[in-house]
Amino acid sequence: MKRDWAPALVLPVLALLALPVMSLPTWITLTIAGAAMGMMLFLMASGLTLIFGLMDVLNFAHGAFITLGAYLAVTVIGQLAGWTTADSWLLNLLALAAAVVAAAMVCGAVGWAFERVIIRRVYGAHLQQILITVGGMIVAEQLVVVIWGAEPLQVPKPAMLRGSFVLGGAAIETYRMVAVALGLLVYATMHAVLNRTRIGLLVRAGVENREMVEALGFRIRRLFVGVFIAGCALAGIGGVMWAAYQELVTAAIGADMTILVFIVVIIGGLGSVTGCFVGAVLVGLVANYVGFLAPTVALGSNIALMVLVLLWRPRGLFPVAGP
Repeated sequence: MKRDWAPALVLPVLALLALPVMSLPTWITLTIAGAAMGMMLFLMASGLTLIFGLMDVLNFAHGAFITLGAYLAVTVIGQLAGWTTADSWLLNLLALAAAVVAAAMVCGAVGWAFERVIIRRVYGAHLQQILITVGGMIVAEQLVVVIWGAEPLQVPKPAMLRGSFVLGGAAIETYRMVAVALGLLVYATMHAVLNRTRIGLLVRAGVENREMVEALGFRIRRLFVGVFIAGCALAGIGGVMWAAYQELVTAAIGADMTILVFIVVIIGGLGSVTGCFVGAVLVGLVANYVGFLAPTVALGSNIALMVLVLLWRPRGLFPVAGP
């Protein structure tokens, strides 16, 4: 079967088209900034593409886990102020890692409860899924206000991650490079697990033919619950990284990001981890390039991008059943 290379060429073609209309240092800065933004979007969106693509669940409460991760970053980083203000790369990264681990564990646990109490009752009913998860999002936002208060909270970046360094005459923020590294690590891990492990094979087989896999003695429901937990944990990790990037958290942070997350999932192709990765970086690059070249139209650039991609490939860039 002949491989379709067109979707894989979208990112390099976009970057090359942007180069002649700006200086090289500006291009480097915007490209790395767009890639970093894309990696953070990927962390938030990858969980949703897993849940929808593999479980056929429309979880509009996904933003609630982004919000929870962001507020856990406030709490954990606040408690580790001695580490975040230290003149030490190790302590600074450990403080950020502690927030990431805490968010993954708590959001995963809350996701397990959410699936067991709410989602399990509406499998296969998309309209009910939309209604009940939107309601869950509203309730979650109010619970966050009850626990952390309604006022915006500061999330200071660790001291060593605040600065920047010069690359090719362009100033690159250190935190952006950390976000890129984490995003690449998560993508590589997800791709390896879903394509090169027994669990990944069973999950993908269960999507294709659940009855056959269950007839072989495997409990697909447990695997799908694990997928839902992993998706919620990834959303929490994305919330931590986005909160530290913005340095300000409100109860609406997850709801505000939900639109971008859905745009990424739709552009990439439902259920495709690779598509989600490419779609997220594409959204990040377009937002930065357009924001620099035509600030007045930057707000609608992501919607325009989604329309153009769907006109070209109605099922997204990587329309596959599995990742």
